Amino acid sequence: MKLTILGGGGFRVPLVYGALLADRGEGRVTEVVLHDLDDRRLYAVTRVLREQATGVPDAPRVTATTDLDQALTGAGFVFSAIRVGGLAGRADDERVALAEGVLGQETVGAGGIAYGLRTVPVAVDIARRVARLAPDAWVINFTNPAGLVTEAMSRHLGDRVIGICDSPVGLGRRIARVLGADPKEAHIDYVGLNHLGWVRGLHVAGRDELPRLLADPALLGSFEEGRLFGADWLQSLGAIPNEYLHYYYFNRDAVRAYQQAEQTRGAFLRDQQARFYAEALRTDRPALDVWNRTRAEREATYMAENRESAGAGERAAEDLSGGYEKVALALMRAIARDERTTLILNVRNRSTLPVLDADAVIEVPCLVDANGAHPVAVAPLPGHATGLVCSVKAVEREVLAAAGSGSRQTAVKAFALHPLVDSVNVARRLVAGYIEVHPGLAYLK
Repeated sequence: MKLTILGGGGFRVPLVYGALLADRGEGRVTEVVLHDLDDRRLYAVTRVLREQATGVPDAPRVTATTDLDQALTGAGFVFSAIRVGGLAGRADDERVALAEGVLGQETVGAGGIAYGLRTVPVAVDIARRVARLAPDAWVINFTNPAGLVTEAMSRHLGDRVIGICDSPVGLGRRIARVLGADPKEAHIDYVGLNHLGWVRGLHVAGRDELPRLLADPALLGSFEEGRLFGADWLQSLGAIPNEYLHYYYFNRDAVRAYQQAEQTRGAFLRDQQARFYAEALRTDRPALDVWNRTRAEREATYMAENRESAGAGERAAEDLSGGYEKVALALMRAIARDERTTLILNVRNRSTLPVLDADAVIEVPCLVDANGAHPVAVAPLPGHATGLVCSVKAVEREVLAAAGSGSRQTAVKAFALHPLVDSVNVARRLVAGYIEVHPGLAYLK
């Protein structure tokens, strides 16, 4: 089976390949095609994968190309992990937003909108090519903002595109661990949008164990989200929010922390990964060692500004292992081998959340089999969560409309309607600022 990875020169590709190396079942991936616009990045990552495969019998064959149509033709699965504008673009997103006193994070607030406006036209082109060149392929979307991009692609691929994120998986794993439960045996009641969801229950052997956690301040303070949000606030919510909701609940604190930081996250990653690729291209040192060292630093500094503003301390060692590649492999195996499983995914709503229409992409537990991912029924969201979900989904729809029409006025509307952008005038300046620094937004007229 052929797996095509778009953004194949990306830093996290070795995580996916490592998961494939450990998969020994029937119907496994035998060929991996890496596609990227940058042949130097492709070469560096290919070196890492080659070293990963050392001593592994029947390791999937790896090829690399800058020809998109060639990469897609004949693919059984397509992983989309592109970054339009690169990490320099992410750093610019942050800088323009922070200059206006609003958040520039790559998926939340102004930064997420700017990233979406750059990415949606490219993602739509990819979706159309997949429909033409690999109509039977399943597209697994990693590209951020994951929910927005998945919805854009679903308009051309229907349910054959599925978005994934490791945040809900990591959150559920941490909660289960604190409660002394096996994460594999726990069912997580999670609902929302990508980077905007809440755990409302964790069921083990038919019993909801979350109330026990919420009643114990010491337990709440023993894991990442408890330290990040504080026990009192989690008890008030009666749920455990995805870590990205820290940007909403503690917005002023987060913006201030980012403004005071030596570097934004995007600037840090831009510089760090420039060093990685420069080192990985050198043939006098093992590329895999360079990648491992860079990855450890990357994971340890994740959301560092938020943790500092909340006094949450360093990330726990057990939270540095990532996980999105495991979700991707589990999803692919469930579809390819009909190994039925339940995963939290980004899929079309259908009738899952009545406050949203059927085509809105949401993030919920899904039953996965050979026919794809099917969202399970969930209880309605409480009012405060409903308002936030509907507001952000409305913004996503304006982003899609602006990307489709090229309307600058609609782009301004998308920024102005976001809960974390508090002024129409700020929205106008943001659009002007982003068009100035991003050639890819020249289509907005």
